[in-house]
Amino acid sequence: MRITLYGIPNCDTVKKARTWLAEHGHEAVFHDFKKQGLERATAAAWLAQVDWEVLVNKKGTTWRGLPEARQAAVVDATSALELMLETTSVIKRPVLDCDGRITVGFKDAQYAALFV
Repeated sequence: MRITLYGIPNCDTVKKARTWLAEHGHEAVFHDFKKQGLERATAAAWLAQVDWEVLVNKKGTTWRGLPEARQAAVVDATSALELMLETTSVIKRPVLDCDGRITVGFKDAQYAALFV
């Protein structure tokens, strides 16, 4: 099983996900998209599985800090993709890629169900 966890290391939710994976014996590659960036193909693959409104964190400070015109321009997966690539911190974290299956966010029960 190939597991990649995308996020930023100082995010509390990412920390919880990393801890859960380690405590349950799942080795995951961590991809810090602030430092390592995010490839268009990777983000596009996420959007093929997950609705853009799930991936774009409209409750976060990054979204709230965007000008209203920039927020209003995000209306579909294409415009969300452009925003996610230009401002990775707008992406809801963490994004877990488990053998190509994408999950967004972290909840103990959610991860437990994935690794049954």
